[in-house]
Amino acid sequence: MGQQVIRYAERPELWTDTATITREVSPGYNLHSEDPNGHLPRLLEEFPEYQFVLYDDEQQEVIAEGHTIPCEWDGTPEGLGDGIDAIIAAAFQARQAHREPTALCALTAEVRPRFQGGGLASRMLDEMADLARKAALTYVIAAVRPSLKDRYPITPIEQYVTWTRENREPFDPWIRIHTRRGGEIVKPIPHSMRITGTAAEWEEWTGMRFPGDGQYTFPAGLALVEIDHHRDRGSCWEPNVWIVHTLRS
Repeated sequence: MGQQVIRYAERPELWTDTATITREVSPGYNLHSEDPNGHLPRLLEEFPEYQFVLYDDEQQEVIAEGHTIPCEWDGTPEGLGDGIDAIIAAAFQARQAHREPTALCALTAEVRPRFQGGGLASRMLDEMADLARKAALTYVIAAVRPSLKDRYPITPIEQYVTWTRENREPFDPWIRIHTRRGGEIVKPIPHSMRITGTAAEWEEWTGMRFPGDGQYTFPAGLALVEIDHHRDRGSCWEPNVWIVHTLRS
């Protein structure tokens, strides 16, 4: 039967594998979003129909996972807000107030490393668009994590997002996948997701030592981490880029 799309609402037992996928795909520090309102653990329980995996029947394993959330959007760049942390909080508030969503926000699309390079990233975006259409939503909006930004951590995201290749396509491969599918780059988000921890935790996450106070680059980091030993705190704002897909029936 090949690969099946299975939602959490249909087979929640498959989600025992997804934490492993996240660890395979994401750098260690990226698993520690501040999430001040504790929304992320509630995604599966409160929005189960919007979380899905790609399941390989032959190998009997989950090979990719996607997380999305329905949200309100007024169609303006300003209405997109300040990134992942803000849009998740706003989506939960809208659900509690019984306000109807107008868009689907793509939160993550994670493909296991040994299955990457075969077009599954685009397949994940197809499934997200299909989820949105079935829910009668007009847009898929994505706070995209640029895949090569870690090579240029001191370059502001506002500058990075303007870079192009010789053919004028976006320089960044993940952004390029979105735009080839008709996605529109709407605006960069310098402060999309805040990651905080103690100095010792940051040393564990990055495999680095931070001898003094100040800003540091670090492995797989999209921006700089600020270390304050007096407060025993390290913090980093991870940047993203808002990309909008307008769905057509």
